[in-house]
Amino acid sequence: MRVGAPKEIKNNEYRVGLTPSAVTELVHAGHEVLIETGAGQGAGLSDDQYLASGARLARSAAELFAGADLVVKVKEPQPEEIAMLRPGQILFTYLHLAADAALTRGLMESGACCIAYETVTSPGGGLPLLAPMSEIAGRLAPQMGARFLERQEGGMGVLLSGAPGVPPAEVLILGAGSVGQQAAAIAMGMGATVLVADRNTDALRRLSATLGPFVRTIYSTRAAIAECVRRADLVICAALTAGARAPILITRDMLTTMKRGAVIVDVAIDQGGCCETSRPTSHSDPVYTIDGVVHYCVTNMPGVVPRTSTFALNNATLPFTLALANKGWRDALRDDPHLRAGLEIASGHVVSAPVAAAHGLSFTAAIDVLNG
Repeated sequence: MRVGAPKEIKNNEYRVGLTPSAVTELVHAGHEVLIETGAGQGAGLSDDQYLASGARLARSAAELFAGADLVVKVKEPQPEEIAMLRPGQILFTYLHLAADAALTRGLMESGACCIAYETVTSPGGGLPLLAPMSEIAGRLAPQMGARFLERQEGGMGVLLSGAPGVPPAEVLILGAGSVGQQAAAIAMGMGATVLVADRNTDALRRLSATLGPFVRTIYSTRAAIAECVRRADLVICAALTAGARAPILITRDMLTTMKRGAVIVDVAIDQGGCCETSRPTSHSDPVYTIDGVVHYCVTNMPGVVPRTSTFALNNATLPFTLALANKGWRDALRDDPHLRAGLEIASGHVVSAPVAAAHGLSFTAAIDVLNG
């Protein structure tokens, strides 16, 4: 199979779908690999490294999309990339379709087989291709929050750790999953007072057992969230429903009770965000303010550390990329129910029930598409 990795064109996105070591593995398995010229430059990976690994360089995205049977990306395809997809072509990347009706319809019209990293599952019930980026985003969230709490960035001028005789900032984390756990550990390490809210009591127990009494936990109810956001200096939104739109946990009414200059870092913005006033932003224009509250809603947070993120992502995706290349998408998905869980759109059909529900579209079971 011919496998291709294009240069990402989303705003300030410097990650790349394949590393040179991943190329080596694919070439060793008998596949041809196309890399768009300059695709890895933002992550510190040169064209020469790709050539040494056995790849062939494509001079343009058009050349790559035209030649590749399997396109391995990082972020969802932009409109000009959707236009280059063709029926039967395999797209393997993050999609987050439940929050984007236009993208969903564009991929349906392309006729491509679209497999989303974020809904591939593991035998233990986790999301192995979402986890590495969730961990990085979680570690970045307190760092970004601390930055935008600075006065010159629009915040109230609070240092997360406080100072002798001055109490630390209060950080509220909504969600005790991968993002929330990492955010709590980093915020705690930065000296903040940390409170994590979730409805999964097992997750709260694991967090308490891991981080001890330095991180407080609370069962998440509307009343509890309303009270906690009122006191918080920094709120990190980390709640996720796999494949579906993120739940709205902070309403506009709650926002009006928050401190002026407080910061919301909505890590769930890829899936629509957990705050009613959240809307996607980019690394080049990351924040906006509503009711005096600074909103950081960058949809590709790990893209700010592209080298770390690229290697972490490839470590997780490579076995699945090899399976798709070795077997083709139909046999690979028949053989592996966990990879099959990532199938979202195929041959014009929506194969994800949450995506279909989010946009009022008809749903087709994956097995029907595979046997069709």
